[in-house]
Amino acid sequence: MTLPVLLRGRLRLPMMAAPLFIVSTPALVIAQCKAGVVGAMPSLNARTTEALDAALTEIGAALAAHDAAHPDRKAAPFAINLIVHRSNARIEQDLALCVKHRVPVIITSLGARPEVNEAVHSYGGIVFHDVINDAFARKAIEKGADGLVAVAAGAGGHAGTLSPFALVGEIRRWFDGPLALSGAIATGDAVLAAQAMGADLAYVGSAFIATEEANAAPDYKRMVVADHASDIVYSDLFTGVPGNYLKNSIRAAGLDPEALPSSDPSKMNFGDGLVKAWRDVWGSGQGIGAIDAVVPAAELIARLDREYRAARERLLG
Repeated sequence: MTLPVLLRGRLRLPMMAAPLFIVSTPALVIAQCKAGVVGAMPSLNARTTEALDAALTEIGAALAAHDAAHPDRKAAPFAINLIVHRSNARIEQDLALCVKHRVPVIITSLGARPEVNEAVHSYGGIVFHDVINDAFARKAIEKGADGLVAVAAGAGGHAGTLSPFALVGEIRRWFDGPLALSGAIATGDAVLAAQAMGADLAYVGSAFIATEEANAAPDYKRMVVADHASDIVYSDLFTGVPGNYLKNSIRAAGLDPEALPSSDPSKMNFGDGLVKAWRDVWGSGQGIGAIDAVVPAAELIARLDREYRAARERLLG
């Protein structure tokens, strides 16, 4: 496989945690990395640049302390997600902080920008860009991204509509670099399936909503535990970008999930209004039927690891 050098030998599972808007916290990232998977959070989860500086300091110090105490079991690297859409007024400041802290992995979303890739490469970091189709994948690599996150049907939050078989298959016809797959992955079996399809890494998001470290409302966590794939609705209403959301959170916000109007994509905004939209309406992928309890992140990762190894043994046996 084409795992980046800085990830080789550092992962318990071939897995990246997806950066979850509002939900991912430094505590969750630290727990994910200590448990052996790439932990991630959006830069915008820190409400100011000063808060992001503090968060990056906290993550870096915690992982360095872990590595000093466990030299034979070092933590996985961490990632920060940067929304590079023009409506994100903080992109330049947040990127500068990522360079200052030498963040190992940057995940870019909603636009591929060569200057962002160049800044990350200046200190030896790598960039994954998330894409929903082959055309966007080609543009991202042409503009200097090192790897791709293929966001297939069923992924939480901003998601595509293509089958993972089709999306990975098309990308792998021309791209042999690092590739992660996102879309309803909530079991160790699905992590192995992502590899079998041609991905290097599984990209797991919604399962981490139901963890103790997640910054999710108790009702949000309970909904993820109780609901199933049929309780997810796909809409562009809330941010201008199509995504998957929990039907019951839409109902609780006073809307009919079966009759949502369409948004105007030209009014897409990733400034302050985004917080309100996702505070009241909760994103989630279709894999939540496999989630049956709120647990520590380390316990979730241990469960995925057991399932992954059992699935490999089953296939090999």
